Amino acid sequence: MAYSMTAFSRQTRDADWGSLQLELRSVNQRYLEPHFRLPDTLRDLEPAFREAMRRRLARGKVECSLRFDPATGGETLSVNRQRLAELARALHEVRAELPDAPLPDALALLDHPGVVDARGIDLDTVKQAARALFDAALDDLIDGRAREGERLAELIQQRLDAVRVQVAEVRGLMPTILERQRTQLTERLDALKAELDPQRLEAEIALLAQKADVDEELDRLETHVTEVERQLKQKGPVGRRLDFLMQELNREANTLSSKAVVAESTRCAVELKVLIEQMREQIQNIE
Repeated sequence: MAYSMTAFSRQTRDADWGSLQLELRSVNQRYLEPHFRLPDTLRDLEPAFREAMRRRLARGKVECSLRFDPATGGETLSVNRQRLAELARALHEVRAELPDAPLPDALALLDHPGVVDARGIDLDTVKQAARALFDAALDDLIDGRAREGERLAELIQQRLDAVRVQVAEVRGLMPTILERQRTQLTERLDALKAELDPQRLEAEIALLAQKADVDEELDRLETHVTEVERQLKQKGPVGRRLDFLMQELNREANTLSSKAVVAESTRCAVELKVLIEQMREQIQNIE
């Protein structure tokens, strides 16, 4: 089953200690690339979140945003004097290097992470709730990626069916192509008033037929189409394998185009390239 790399989930939790809101956003990326925006008081949750993503996701740029709003009156504020002193020393060094730089006001200092400690709230309880919220969001995100992947697989299957139609059409054209080559060669000889030994004529026709023979390319196209269908039903990440198969399909379509000797086969080769490119664009979003 194919999974998309694009999905979104938002989960919230309200309790007597306040509220939590967690969002996960996932878009396509070559590798797994997690990003976190967590409150300073819950920053130590990041390693656990990162490990959970690594176990359950293989690819995608995933942004995790967690917001914590403590309940009004449920906490008291206390200035972290050590943190404030460190900040003051840093500001002194900045002022020494940049005398004209404006200094922050008191409210801006209080807003700096770690300067104000919130007391009266059991942070262990909040962290436990945040971990449960993250697990629920990750489940929801994966479900969304599965639904999107199913739709992508349907779109790709439609193009695969169309590729088979084009392959069958080219196969059906081969007798017409060979007969047209025979006719064109005979007409040229008549125009030149030249006579050619029947055996030599057959040899020339055979040579032209060999140059125009695309049976191998058509066979490989069908083989690759079957393999794409098989990969779409596999468990686990299949995006890179599918991308490789698109390259192989495109290679055969290019060879088919180079061997095209009539307008009909050229048109089929062009249509194949269009279908393959459409599939490739969809596959960029598959995990």
